[in-house]
Amino acid sequence: MALYLVGDIQGCYSELKALLAKVNFNPEHDQLWALGDIVARGTGSLATIRYLKSLGSSFNMVLGNHDLHLLAIYHGLKKAKKSDHLSELLAAPDLPELIEWLRNMPLLLQTPDGKGFLSHAGLAPQWTIKDAIKNAKFAEKKLRSNKLVKWLSCMYGEYPNSWTDVESKEEKFRYTINAFTRMRFCYLDGSLEFKCKQDINNAPDTLKPWFQLTQELSKYYWVFGHWASLLGKCEHKNVFATDTGCVWGNYLTLLRWDDKKRFIEHAH
Repeated sequence: MALYLVGDIQGCYSELKALLAKVNFNPEHDQLWALGDIVARGTGSLATIRYLKSLGSSFNMVLGNHDLHLLAIYHGLKKAKKSDHLSELLAAPDLPELIEWLRNMPLLLQTPDGKGFLSHAGLAPQWTIKDAIKNAKFAEKKLRSNKLVKWLSCMYGEYPNSWTDVESKEEKFRYTINAFTRMRFCYLDGSLEFKCKQDINNAPDTLKPWFQLTQELSKYYWVFGHWASLLGKCEHKNVFATDTGCVWGNYLTLLRWDDKKRFIEHAH
């Protein structure tokens, strides 16, 4: 059995299938875990989500910002952009089943060997790993509740961007979603920053990548997606970046967990 971790698929279905064929992925004894953003921007979102759902217990994933945005679109809180290429998915007869399946996915996963964690964006510097586990469970419970629409409606916004400023359950939910699915750079005090998407070397001195500020990464591995401009490069020895921008014309990355070997498939 092998565990494969795949970066942001974003509807790149043909590349996903080609990449899995390269490693002879067999759902009867292998596992595929996705780093979030399985849909949007690529043209194969419907085929992608149907395929991943068909894998049953051989598949798991953490939710990304595009996955959560799809939930908000489905429930009428947001409108799809033309660039999201979601029209086929939104018109699918099995959409309600796909949405129900998606909203039950977690924000945080621990690898079976206990040595690593997965989240779409990373680990907020103002949190310990224990905090991250606790807050993931809190937000997941809200997403799976019968008040889903209420919680999705308060998901959007950038404040509070510091954990020390969180005062309500709604603010706790928003911060948690932002930390797990939108974070890239942080201010030097560990609070979240959302606007800077520059190369790390060209970012302002007032900002650092989250993984340069998080203290607990010496104890565990951390795998994340979301940051395509890194192209899979991260100087921290315990941190693995997996979003390599396939949907932008680069490539899709698969990380075999046991030996940390990477496999790639260039955009078709």
